[in-house]
Amino acid sequence: MVVPVALRKVALPDRQACTWMEADKTVSQPFDRVVAGTLVTSQSIIPNGYIAIRGDTIAAIGAGTRPPAGEIVDYGDNLILPGLVDGHMHTSSSTGWPGIESATRCAAAGGVTTCCDMPYDVPKPVTDAAILAEKIDWVERTSHVDMALYGTISKSGGLDAIPGLAAAGISAFKLSTYEYDAVRFPRIDHPTMLAAFHAIAKTGLPVAIHNEDQELVEKLTEQARASGRTDPIMHCRTRPPLAESMADLEIFEMALETGAHVHIAHSSIARGFELAEAFRGMGAKTTGEACIQYLCMTEDDIVRLKGFGKCNPPFRTAAEVERMWVCLLADKVAYVSTDHAPWPIQRKLGDDIFACGAGLTGLQSFAPLMFTLLEERGLSPTLMATYCAERSAKLHGLWPRKGEIRVGSDADLVVMERGDFVFDQDSIVDRPEMRWSAWHGRTMRARVAATYLRGGLIWDGKQVLARPGDGRFVARSAG
Repeated sequence: MVVPVALRKVALPDRQACTWMEADKTVSQPFDRVVAGTLVTSQSIIPNGYIAIRGDTIAAIGAGTRPPAGEIVDYGDNLILPGLVDGHMHTSSSTGWPGIESATRCAAAGGVTTCCDMPYDVPKPVTDAAILAEKIDWVERTSHVDMALYGTISKSGGLDAIPGLAAAGISAFKLSTYEYDAVRFPRIDHPTMLAAFHAIAKTGLPVAIHNEDQELVEKLTEQARASGRTDPIMHCRTRPPLAESMADLEIFEMALETGAHVHIAHSSIARGFELAEAFRGMGAKTTGEACIQYLCMTEDDIVRLKGFGKCNPPFRTAAEVERMWVCLLADKVAYVSTDHAPWPIQRKLGDDIFACGAGLTGLQSFAPLMFTLLEERGLSPTLMATYCAERSAKLHGLWPRKGEIRVGSDADLVVMERGDFVFDQDSIVDRPEMRWSAWHGRTMRARVAATYLRGGLIWDGKQVLARPGDGRFVARSAG
């Protein structure tokens, strides 16, 4: 029986105690909806729990007897986690802003209720407040889930737009030490990057960096081509760990100089997190994220998958994967993301690995895969709530509205059903030409049985129930 009080403290088994709100059984107004099951937060696992929703938000949390509600949905022993906040994806790198609609369908099916979308869009990146406003309009009209947006700067002459982008609500900036396209995805030279860091530091926003040394990668690629080596493993050999750590040192030195919060957008090596920690010890604001592929995929996988396993940075050795987990469990990783970057299948085919598009699909597989990786290592799903929801929401200034099961937060939830489920790329709800996955055929230890966005069911385990435009732009609200 639930104690009929509005508020009481519950001792939690790990980390710190937190306050749980429980429904007052004397209330005259029932809740709109109660979702029941085993609650998983970043702090604990609560069997026979419930989340009571009123409007868009969580109004009460408890365990035991369910309070009165217009609808009670009981998921039994299934796990209910906060909706995932994917801090890194590219919805519009290959198809432009129409890609928002199809990519966010995958997010809904994958338990991702908030996407933090990169700014390197086709045909123009988000380099000023006017372009940002155009993209926000597309989000409000076409997205199935909520979205935060990154901003960037042009290759030259774009520094004056930094304050306007920050004021318009972007969650972070993104710059690159490696150039894929001089307009869409440029390399920012050292003097310009240093000036940008000074300007961004004044906004209080983080600046994420694509961290690869261009000169080293270009020279190694040139040598590989000259020797006739264009087979898959050469993608790894021409983008060695040193290309990352060299870039990390450059951007972290500038972080120390300028006071900007500099964030590695994706570290495939443990050394990136160790360097971030070392520079924090010197007084810098330095962090880094691990994309989920770097917690499980190895060089053997790109040999097997060919173009379908190509991403930047590339997969590393099995030993490096283990070192990545050591960093995660030592709390050196800011959060885990997908770097979802869907290319049409045709761009992933061919024997020349250098000609294939770089990027993986990952939104729909995110929750099942992360749950599986933790389960296979005997680790608690609380780590999924921590690193795939709460931490990413905090870095992007979306917490406490997003990223946590707490009273007053948006009622964004993902329900995980345990079992053995083979991930089938044909089940991906993106456009037909985007239905491929590096994890096709992998057995997952759980599937997404339901996704809720602001209290509404948007995925029922079989189909996306959200409509284009149900998602909203979420502006950064915290430092």
